[in-house]
Amino acid sequence: MTDPDRDQAPDPGATLDALYKAEWPKLLRVAYMLTDSLPTAEEIVQDAFVRLQSTRTPVTNPGGYLRATVANACRDLHSHRAVVRRTPLPVAEPAIAEHDELFDALAALPWRQQAALVLRFHVDLSDADIATALGCRQALCVRSSAEPSPRCERNCNHDPRPRRPPA
Repeated sequence: MTDPDRDQAPDPGATLDALYKAEWPKLLRVAYMLTDSLPTAEEIVQDAFVRLQSTRTPVTNPGGYLRATVANACRDLHSHRAVVRRTPLPVAEPAIAEHDELFDALAALPWRQQAALVLRFHVDLSDADIATALGCRQALCVRSSAEPSPRCERNCNHDPRPRRPPA
């Protein structure tokens, strides 16, 4: 007569369930002591069980595999934290103005006049510095940044200069 228990293969779900109940508390204590965070420790232990379940090679010592996996995950966490601590935060990019009517008005102007206006009002350069930067005469820079062009007036939909009423 044959033994019915010997003919059946062990149920992997029952084996994992028993292993989980036996090893979870011990592994959680180890992970908590190594990470000093209960949520992180729980995640590491859970990941260790998932890795055990999903490995394709047979594991002869599942308890040892789980302990090694938990210890390695805690070490990796500390390595990652060390890298984060010694890596400086990126410098915030300066705020860039949104596209508005000013950009449309500037785009309608010739390049030299655009540059003169931006250098004058955004960078606060003098006429002499603008002329040097653009490689032109100072008088041209004064005229470019002082007089609105007809194209600029059309694009802005208003004329900043007061007009006399018709007689």
